[in-house]
Amino acid sequence: MRVLIVDDHPIVASGCRALMADDPDIVVLEASSAETGLDAFVAERPDVCVLDINLPGVSGFELARRVLARDAAARIIVFSMNDDPIFAARAIDSGAKGYVSKSGDPADLVKAIRAVGDGGVFLAPALAQGIAFARATSAEGRLAKLTPREMEILRLLGSGKSLSEIAWMINASYKTIANTSSIMRQKLGIRTSSELVRFAIENKLA
Repeated sequence: MRVLIVDDHPIVASGCRALMADDPDIVVLEASSAETGLDAFVAERPDVCVLDINLPGVSGFELARRVLARDAAARIIVFSMNDDPIFAARAIDSGAKGYVSKSGDPADLVKAIRAVGDGGVFLAPALAQGIAFARATSAEGRLAKLTPREMEILRLLGSGKSLSEIAWMINASYKTIANTSSIMRQKLGIRTSSELVRFAIENKLA
């Protein structure tokens, strides 16, 4: 099984290699950004892609969207420091087949790769429970109101990107990004763009 790890932290990539070092059936490929990750996916056609959310430039959510646009059958696992069920739910909504928290049991990543590689799905039981609860109470969760695309734009705003920069980064028009920003403010009950940026930072999206 060929597994592509897209993560900009060398220690994480090294840890992933070590986890799978004793398994001769798994070949690990690596990339450190969304751009190089997409290039590696196109060139190598891995069986499973393991994507970090917080990549340089666009996020793992956006990379997942681009990978699935190339191959709707791509098998994706999101691997993130964030164990908030909202993020896991967004990953699944984006087309991922699994979500693994970096703060959880390291063995979960190997289990996820095996499960997703075999055509299944993987979520740790506690995270699956959290997603079910988050969806059941989504009317009370402000972030739950946003689409995966809106979450990506919000994350980029929180990281200091301008609307024109975001438009270029996710291949959309400035008008589309401005309109989406306005829609997000309405959904979140936020009046100004600066408050939207603050909201992203306070919720650790950047």
